[in-house]
Amino acid sequence: MIDLAAVLVALGLLMFLAFRGITLILLAPAMAMLAVVMTGGLPVLAAYTQIFMTSTGGFIISFFPLFLLGAVFGKLMDDSGSAKSIARSVSAWLGPERSIVSVVLCCGVLTYGGVSAFVVAFAIFPVAAALFRTADIPKRLIPGTLALGAFTFTMSALPGTPAIQNAIPMPFFNTTSFAAPGLGIIAAVIMFALGVLWLNRRAKSARKAGEGYGDHADALPARDVVMRERTQGAGFDIAELPETRREEEPLPPFALAVLPVVTVIVANFAFVEFIVPLMDTSYLAEPPLGPTTIESVRGLWAVITALFLAIILLIVFNWRRLEDLRASLDKGADASVLPIFNTASLVGFGAIIAALPVFGTISDAVLSLGGGNPLITVAASVTALSAMTGSASGGMSIALDALGATFADLARTTGVSLEAMHRVTAVASGALDALPHNGAVITLLTVCGIGHRKAYADIFMVAIVAPMAALAVIIGLASVFGSF
Repeated sequence: MIDLAAVLVALGLLMFLAFRGITLILLAPAMAMLAVVMTGGLPVLAAYTQIFMTSTGGFIISFFPLFLLGAVFGKLMDDSGSAKSIARSVSAWLGPERSIVSVVLCCGVLTYGGVSAFVVAFAIFPVAAALFRTADIPKRLIPGTLALGAFTFTMSALPGTPAIQNAIPMPFFNTTSFAAPGLGIIAAVIMFALGVLWLNRRAKSARKAGEGYGDHADALPARDVVMRERTQGAGFDIAELPETRREEEPLPPFALAVLPVVTVIVANFAFVEFIVPLMDTSYLAEPPLGPTTIESVRGLWAVITALFLAIILLIVFNWRRLEDLRASLDKGADASVLPIFNTASLVGFGAIIAALPVFGTISDAVLSLGGGNPLITVAASVTALSAMTGSASGGMSIALDALGATFADLARTTGVSLEAMHRVTAVASGALDALPHNGAVITLLTVCGIGHRKAYADIFMVAIVAPMAALAVIIGLASVFGSF
């Protein structure tokens, strides 16, 4: 019991101090070593160099290309004006009377195409403010609307999304980003429908009460203000926020703006379904490349290839709109470093906890949660850790790094599809992460210029209640019908 209390103290301090603004790059190893010292289960220096750093480095080796290419792609989408072009086109088609759906779809299209949720929030907020003001919808509903479009169904549910939350399970379950597409689509529809219904109901209630948009300046916060706010609890899944684009610059036409987004989705699918079967990958079984199999890397290769092609298209078709290509590439690359090191540090923390003698007790308790159903087991562990860390990718990484092999073996033993395990894991990671200390939530509220008290209740409903409902449904469906 004393060792278990020590682990809980270390995890509690990790949450509290991260919320207070201490970087995870320092905090995660410090709390990991605190757990080692308090339990006395491992030599401190050996645990740090041989376990923490090995696991941290392994995560970076596996996923840095996705963080790098994703950040560069998002920066180019913003600097070229493509993100804003998509937003304005969609909102113009649907009109101000459908402002909530318009904003959700704008965010969804961009994030499903690989644009960072933070870039989307910053780029779509001015469009959302204009639409909500025209429709006289309270501004306090904007954060919930942006959260629904950027932090939910396109992050974890829709098959093929290049989000890191959909990529992390791939090497553990030998799956691709299109795992269990039917379950993913059902989860996405539930999240979208429940979220839109809630927000529309809130807007209708406000209209009846005589509450309109309100008197707001609607200026984006100064960059130094946003960066300062980001350090106050926003340390888990944060990427560099984009700089505002000058309004007088011409935007690309919609077809050209959306082409890179479509490219990411189509190229990802085509690589997995058509190109990989044609490849001779026997070299993966031999040194120095192996031993490994194509099944363990095809998902990562597909996303890397798709993002690379989309970046090339962005550069070629927006050459004149990108005023300083080198600066855009540099800033995009720089923006990838902090998020991956934050997440990797959490993986290292999880590896230390998994190596402690007390972890046997913890894993037995986790594995007993599902009553023999591995889908419930993995969902419970991932949601709990995502909630504690305030990070979908961080919580999932800790759970899978510690118990991924056990989850996979349990699925095989019970006849549960690994594709279903992948989709449930991904959806679970985003089902309970958007708590008040979550970095994405804090940054979103800062960009919108609204506090937790006014806007968090709606974020909670669309980014926690709706995903939890979707998670419960797909677990039930997968338990009865298997993966589809």
